[in-house]
Amino acid sequence: MTRRDDDFAEYAAARMLALQRLAVLLCQDSHRADDLVQAAITKLYLHWPKAKAASDIDAYARTILIREFLHERGTSWARRVTLSGQLPDRPAVGHDRDAAIDMQAALATLPPRQHATLVLRFYCDLSVEQAALALGCSPGTVKSQTAKALASLRRSLEADTSATTSSGRPHEHA
Repeated sequence: MTRRDDDFAEYAAARMLALQRLAVLLCQDSHRADDLVQAAITKLYLHWPKAKAASDIDAYARTILIREFLHERGTSWARRVTLSGQLPDRPAVGHDRDAAIDMQAALATLPPRQHATLVLRFYCDLSVEQAALALGCSPGTVKSQTAKALASLRRSLEADTSATTSSGRPHEHA
């Protein structure tokens, strides 16, 4: 093994869990997230000298992961096949499980770029400029995508709330 390979293996081992969490947030499916991380790690390895020279290797890796997610969502396979069903993780103790499920369902309805924008801005805590770099777009686009995504989430979550009776039980549909 070369020094380059050792450096890469050390970095990948240390950051794999963080990349996996980010991928699960983007895909909302642990199996697709595994595939996404694998593709991103492969690209990172191919560009390792450039990544290692970057001022922030984590940002470089995150950008590869985000762009791979957006690219995957644009392929015809991703448009034809939709996997759903199980939640990737259990919510932490004390969280409102129903609210978490509602939020996850609302996030799943967002277009990929809006979804990625929210993950970068609110999960990764990136600035507008940092998110723009990761997404390969202008800061104005990040702002508009964030606003549109939040408005869609509000509408979706309000619709869920209005579908609940005062007793807290969903309306029965005949």
